[in-house]
Amino acid sequence: MRETALKLAAAASLLAGLTTGAVAQQKTVTIGVSIPAATHGWTGGVVYHAQEAAKQLEKTYPGLKVVVKTSPDGAAQANALEDLSAQKIDALVVLPFNSDELTNPVREVKKGGTFVTVVDRGLKDTSIQDIYVAGNNPEFGRVAGKYMADTLKTGNVVIFRGIPTVIDEERVTNFEKALEGSGVKVLDKQYANWNRDDAFRVMQDYLSKHPKIDAVWASDDDMALGVLEAVRQAKRDDIKFVLGGAGMKEMIKRVMDGDKMIPADVSYPPAMIATAMTVTAAHFFTNAPMRGTYVLNAQLITKGNAKDHYFPDSSF
Repeated sequence: MRETALKLAAAASLLAGLTTGAVAQQKTVTIGVSIPAATHGWTGGVVYHAQEAAKQLEKTYPGLKVVVKTSPDGAAQANALEDLSAQKIDALVVLPFNSDELTNPVREVKKGGTFVTVVDRGLKDTSIQDIYVAGNNPEFGRVAGKYMADTLKTGNVVIFRGIPTVIDEERVTNFEKALEGSGVKVLDKQYANWNRDDAFRVMQDYLSKHPKIDAVWASDDDMALGVLEAVRQAKRDDIKFVLGGAGMKEMIKRVMDGDKMIPADVSYPPAMIATAMTVTAAHFFTNAPMRGTYVLNAQLITKGNAKDHYFPDSSF
């Protein structure tokens, strides 16, 4: 997150330098930002970074207005998109609640001539987007799978999926590819909606069905916490460790402290929403070409580098 924040600050400074005062004064641009509400820790971080970026960008570009709307589910987000479109926005930055439900609503916004930046959970139709910003989801899955294969050598694992989205499919597919040729077998995989309580219930189901589980790929730190609580209550000692992801400060602290159940994590910074907002604003206020795909790398976080990813004052 520190690296992302520094890049964002550098980008804002550079883009401000590219923009003359006269141009900034002449242009009036409205950017709508549609994101999920803080339904779990990672999206809580997204909300925080979106609000902070909105304030910073409005200071950088005097003619810019940023409207941030949060939604608790896909249907609510579709309605929010209609509201934003009615405000005659010039650009939309959207982190879809899910891929299937939001593709058509975003397409309708695009038909009005709106510049569209999609973040993280990709749409089913990529032709809708002008910019795509995300973590490296295939790499996120690959890094986690390789860690499982290298650490366990042989054994049984269970998988926790998020929600039905493009990124979830990319993660799981590449996790399983990384296990190919190893002695690690996937016993089960279920959706737990990137939610702690749902993961708790799914883990209870796994524990009742499978007498021996060597490790868990929770794929998300909120889900990992639900998994850990289910394991604790069941008093199961066959599970060697749980691997989450996204870099929640509580989990990074456990990695730093040498917690045997949380020996590693995989990075996926919620500050990517700020990067998306910055490059979208730059499209209107600079002459730099901004269309394309911006990917933030996934990194394995271990005790050796955890201090570089630990921010106790962070919202996530």
